[in-house]
Amino acid sequence: MQHTHVAALLNFAATLDSRVRRVMASPEQSAATIRAWSQALDGIPAASEAADWDAARAVRRYYEQRNGDRSAQFRAIEPHDLLAAWAPYRAELMNRHTDPAPPVDPDNVDAYLAELRTSRTAVATGQAAPIERPQLTGGPHPAVEARLAAIGSPIPPAVRRQLAAYRPTKARREATVAAGQPDPLSVPCPWCHAEEEQPCRGGWRPNGKGRRTKTTPHDSRAELAANPQGVAA
Repeated sequence: MQHTHVAALLNFAATLDSRVRRVMASPEQSAATIRAWSQALDGIPAASEAADWDAARAVRRYYEQRNGDRSAQFRAIEPHDLLAAWAPYRAELMNRHTDPAPPVDPDNVDAYLAELRTSRTAVATGQAAPIERPQLTGGPHPAVEARLAAIGSPIPPAVRRQLAAYRPTKARREATVAAGQPDPLSVPCPWCHAEEEQPCRGGWRPNGKGRRTKTTPHDSRAELAANPQGVAA
């Protein structure tokens, strides 16, 4: 923030706070305060359209004592109040920025990093709008859609069979749902008390480390899924 911006900001704060007004009434103290604030607020913009930020608005919000913050009642606004107010705006800008490749030779490491730092600093200080990743629209290519329609699934049958061999419980559940039958895992098991989406449990492991996980649900659980009114365990 430049000296002229800081001076205007302090003059605005003086209209809201007599404590600031007394400081700005003395030419020597006013000049010293402007220099100190300018140094403290280096890197913070007076206003930024990219971030929808306005430092004067932040000053006003400080004195509005929002969310039960009564700091303004006990002390005049200070640079750290604006630093704290700007922080979430800066974070939001940097989260949207995607760091596009600089227009320099990537083998020139120093120049490459210098361009990255320059673009990041411009965004972080509100001088430039973040460069966001373009949103893909239009859906898949017609050839891809035709292929998916032909095989009926993005997973080829051979791969699905291999996955089924490694994940029998999941494969059995998918086959049950595909056949239009009720999914047993959609309800808790009345027999072993397994929660929804969790597999049923059988007997205890020989090493004593918990109960075995069953690859098939208990019959009472399947009956409960088919009959939501419930069955006896």
